[in-house]
Amino acid sequence: MNTVIKITDLKKSFSSINAVDGVSYHVNKGEMFGLVGPDGAGKTTTIRILVGLLKPDRGSVEILGHNFESNKGLVKNEIGYLSQKFSLYGDLTVDENIEFFADIHGVKNFQERRDELLEFTRLTPFRDQLVEKLSGGMKQKLALACTLVHKPQIIFLDEPTTGVDPISRRDFWKILSNLLKEGITIFMSTPYLDETERCNRVALMDKGKIISCDTPKNVKESLSLQILEIVCSPTRKAYHIIRTNTNYEVQMYGDRLNIVVSNYEKDYEPIRKLFSENSIEEIDKRIISPSLENVFVHLMSK
Repeated sequence: MNTVIKITDLKKSFSSINAVDGVSYHVNKGEMFGLVGPDGAGKTTTIRILVGLLKPDRGSVEILGHNFESNKGLVKNEIGYLSQKFSLYGDLTVDENIEFFADIHGVKNFQERRDELLEFTRLTPFRDQLVEKLSGGMKQKLALACTLVHKPQIIFLDEPTTGVDPISRRDFWKILSNLLKEGITIFMSTPYLDETERCNRVALMDKGKIISCDTPKNVKESLSLQILEIVCSPTRKAYHIIRTNTNYEVQMYGDRLNIVVSNYEKDYEPIRKLFSENSIEEIDKRIISPSLENVFVHLMSK
C-alpha cells in the first residue's frame, strides 16, 4: 500500500510539557487510522502539526510524498481538516457556509459539488436553515461537508463525535464508511476506544508517546494475560478491595469487574476468598477476550 502520511521522530513541547514526544509511524492510502488516548495525550497537537497549524520542535512530516514544511501550498490543497472546536458561521445558512468554504479553496462552479455533499450528509432539507439552529450532530455533518468541498485526498478529524448524540454519531460513521469506499484516507483522533474498533489501524497514545500501533485485532491479541470478568455486588466495594489488597489490575464496568490475571486456575481462588471475607456476593464469572480498553489501561499502567 502507498504511504500517504509519514511521521518521523516528531516532537512538540509547551514549556515543560512534552505534548508529542518523539513519535514515528505512517498511514497508508485509503485506510482509516485512529489516534486514541485520554485528554492531554497529545492527539490534538499531533493533528495540528499534520495540517500545518503548528510547527514541530523536531522531526518531519511527509504528506503524499511531500515534505510539509517546504511544500505547504501544494499539500494544503490535498487535505481537509475538521477541528475539535466547531468553526462554522452560525449566522449563515447551510448553503452559505459550504459556498464560503468553496470560495476559500478556490472551487469554481461549486453548486453541483454542494448538492452532492448535502445529499451525502442528508442535509438537503436543511440547506436554507441558519447553522445556529442546527443540532450538534447536524453541525458536525455540515462541518464535514465543508471539509470535503474541495475533494481532498486526506481528511483529518479531531474528535469529530465528541458531544454528539448516539444516533447522529452512528450516521456520522456511516458517512465515514462511504468516504473510505471513495478512496479517501481518514486520520482521526478520538477518546472513544469503541470507535477505534472500526479503524484499519490504531495508535494508542499517552503522555505524548505512542504505546502501541497496529490493527485493533493485533493490539488486543498483544495482551498475553487473561481477563477475568466477575459480576458481583456491591461492585464498588469489590473494586476497592481488589485495588487495595492485591496487585491485580482491575477495571469496573457497571455491575462487573474486569480483573487482569496471569492464570485463572491460580489467581481466582485468592480473589474468591477476599470476596467471601468481605461479604461480596459473586453472581457470575467468566474469562473474556481482551477489549482495546483492557489493553490500553494495561499498557498505561506499565
